[in-house]
Amino acid sequence: MTNFQQSPNKTNRNYSGTTLSSWSRQQKIAMISGFTILGILIALSACSKQSPKPALVGISAQGAQSSTAAATLAPPTAPTTPTPVANETKKKTHKKRPAAFVTYNDPKTGVSFRYPRKYELASGDKVRPEIEGLGPVPMNFVQPGGSAVAMVAAPSTTYPGTDFTTAFFHVNVNRSLSEQECSLFAVADTRNPDGEPMDAEKVKVRTFGMEKTSNFAGDAVKQGETQYYHRYENGACYEFVLGLGTAGYGTDKDVEAVNHDEVFGNLEKILASVKFESVEWEQVVAKTPATTSQDAPK
Repeated sequence: MTNFQQSPNKTNRNYSGTTLSSWSRQQKIAMISGFTILGILIALSACSKQSPKPALVGISAQGAQSSTAAATLAPPTAPTTPTPVANETKKKTHKKRPAAFVTYNDPKTGVSFRYPRKYELASGDKVRPEIEGLGPVPMNFVQPGGSAVAMVAAPSTTYPGTDFTTAFFHVNVNRSLSEQECSLFAVADTRNPDGEPMDAEKVKVRTFGMEKTSNFAGDAVKQGETQYYHRYENGACYEFVLGLGTAGYGTDKDVEAVNHDEVFGNLEKILASVKFESVEWEQVVAKTPATTSQDAPK
């Protein structure tokens, strides 16, 4: 009887212990896992609540202290002077071009004019206007007493490839003529078919009124053309002679005829530059030399 009663109790205790032991291991594992996850969450939460500003401030403060220390320790530097560049400091030197025109002035007669620098100047006794093959070019006053003042001549190479040989601008003066006589010419304009003297043509050169006539001479090989201008000024008669000489056209197939209008146009530019200064002939000193001066290049 006794054994029968104790047997059930023992069996119940063993079953309860076995069950409790098994639940305790699972619970232990679950509890450990739960605490581990909870610890991780608490750590993450604590980190997210912390502000990074103190760390940044600390870094900034440390950088500022380093900069201040560097600024304090750095030695003062002397101001640097910029080195001039050689190309900028060197000034370009420009050579002055020679004047394209030269001014001739004769104080004895009070006449002046401008002419190209490349032209050849002659004055006084050296003036001998001449057209090659046709001889000297005479003055064209109706009365003797004229004297040469100056002459400029163009180089023979001025018009290459043409029959051009010479071109000149010549100035004469005659103090023995009256104003009426100054308007006349001794040489007739040979363009008149009858060979009779023609009345002088009245022209205006710049602001001056002048009388003009022309003359032509030559043959089939050589030709010469002259234009005479008279102007009464300062109690004297001034004569301006524009001359052109040609040769070879028609005899040489490689030679072209020079443009007469172009040549005389350039000579007329010299004529247009003529100026007169007042002169008291009785007070003129014979030894007073004529002068030339260079005009500014244009």
